[in-house]
Amino acid sequence: MKRPLFLAMLFWSLVVFNGRAQSASRYTPAQAHSHNDYEQTIPFWQAYDQKFGSIEADIYRRDGQLYVAHDSADITPSRTLEALYIRPIVEKVRSGNGQIYPGATYGLQWLIDLKTPARLSLPLLVQALSAYPDVFGTGGPVRVVVSGNVPAPDQFKQYPDWILFDGRPEVDYTHEQAGHIGLISQSFTQYSRWNGKGLIVKKERTRIQQLIQQVHRQGKKIRFWATPDNINTWKTLMNLGVDFINTDQIAPLGHFLSLRQTAEYQNPTPYPIYQPRYRNNDSRSRVKNVILLIGDGMGLAQIYAGLTANRGELNLAKLLNIGFSKTSAADTYITDSAAGGTAMATGQKTNNRAIGVDSTGKQWPAIPALIKKWDMVSGLVSAGPITDATPAVFYAHQPDRAFEREIAGDFLREPVQILIGGSYRYFQEEKVLDTLRQRGYQIGTSFSQLEGLKQPFVLLDDQAVVPIKQGRQDFLVKSLQKTLTELKENKNGFFIMAEGAQIDYGGHANEMGYVVQEMLDFDRTIGEAMRFADSNGETLIIITADHETGGLSLLDGDLKRGYVDGHFSTNDHSGIMVPVFAYGPHSLDFRGVYENTQIHHKIMSILARYHSQPQKLTNKVTH
Repeated sequence: MKRPLFLAMLFWSLVVFNGRAQSASRYTPAQAHSHNDYEQTIPFWQAYDQKFGSIEADIYRRDGQLYVAHDSADITPSRTLEALYIRPIVEKVRSGNGQIYPGATYGLQWLIDLKTPARLSLPLLVQALSAYPDVFGTGGPVRVVVSGNVPAPDQFKQYPDWILFDGRPEVDYTHEQAGHIGLISQSFTQYSRWNGKGLIVKKERTRIQQLIQQVHRQGKKIRFWATPDNINTWKTLMNLGVDFINTDQIAPLGHFLSLRQTAEYQNPTPYPIYQPRYRNNDSRSRVKNVILLIGDGMGLAQIYAGLTANRGELNLAKLLNIGFSKTSAADTYITDSAAGGTAMATGQKTNNRAIGVDSTGKQWPAIPALIKKWDMVSGLVSAGPITDATPAVFYAHQPDRAFEREIAGDFLREPVQILIGGSYRYFQEEKVLDTLRQRGYQIGTSFSQLEGLKQPFVLLDDQAVVPIKQGRQDFLVKSLQKTLTELKENKNGFFIMAEGAQIDYGGHANEMGYVVQEMLDFDRTIGEAMRFADSNGETLIIITADHETGGLSLLDGDLKRGYVDGHFSTNDHSGIMVPVFAYGPHSLDFRGVYENTQIHHKIMSILARYHSQPQKLTNKVTH
């Protein structure tokens, strides 16, 4: 499969909204405007609960009273401005010790649209609000902006300074008049016929950008009404630099904006990728060694997010032979790591949470145990707890992944030559380490000891497997390099499983930065594996995932700046297929679409082909 097809597959699988990508992390609910707020089921309170920075109310004067309504026919005695807005706002400011949003760094813009002439409505409004100077007055937490039937600009100065007006971009205000303008608004339809899908056409987008720049040069903020109202529109308006996002969908926009800090990520420093030699890549020549790299929770969106963050390049994207794995468990459509890992390690479908057993509870040997008959050696590495589900399925057999003490104990029954990760506690509590010392294993408890250890060894350091964002550096790369150095001398070859565990953790946390940083760390490890494979031409690399985590889609990105914006549909796993990349001899065998169990069967079939002859069994390694 050629690279252009690979990239096309990635694009096809993602939900990507294009546009001029710029970091929109400055956007929070403070930039949300509740349009026609009074038509919500619960006026004021719904927008307030979402901490909107701007709320709009239309008012009519009738019989000496101000009423809230879109049309005069909608006026009812209970819907007064005092009842629906003034009293609730004052109540919140007073109970918040002078803040409308206690603890927030912003106040509230209250846009009041006059439906009756200003000469009738505005004096009554000024009178009503003047009773609460600590709330609506100069320097108060609520900024009053009058819209609709505003007075002529030359009359602005007749009203208190704390009464501001909603201006129009086509009006040429004097310097004095502009001082009374609190906002610039206009109908979006005057500049574009865009329906909120895809891109705004270039001509219309240019007009809008020029308008926004004009308003910002005047030191004012801008809002459009009559915009489409969906995620793509909100994101497009943010990219354009619109100051207030207009919506009638209060809860969805509030949720979207509240997650901006965790939805966006910009990678500050890209890394160079390995330039592969593709040694024996499309051949079916001898396979001496197998490296299985599992990006836990890694789907196509996670991969493309990493590629975007690394300025359009990944080691993974250099691979040519690609397939897809169907990940469902025996008992459910959506797998967990235990069932997904068991399928790859043993070739058996099983129930979620089960470790190294099938759906009936029968134990099945994993690859490291099966290849001992060929005098092959094995290593297991994880950038997380080594008793967690994915690494555990390669040496343990338990009915539930939660039995981590028992999982640690199982290592004594089916040990491998090298084990690196976290979970020191469980190995210590079960006295596994004492027994391993008696068997000749070296035991490391600090990652700094790695280079001094000789196989067989176990290195367990929980402090070394914290997230990248908390200081983990090159743990996975160095662990793989060390494992390769120690095991490559075995004449009959080796099997290594190395797990990028925390791509999954970032998906569960719904944090784009967490996902991308872990994805890039995993990709650096992929580059080291490719380098080793090219050094001998007898190493097969398989790179895949046990499942996808987070239901991630990509809303925006910039390949030049390494910026990516994503949206998670769940904080759990999803049921989509995951890619299987292969490199080296027999990598062609991993093309196509197949069950995750086939990864195991393909590996074993390839190894059997070249390791089953008696004359090859010349370097037996004991524990």
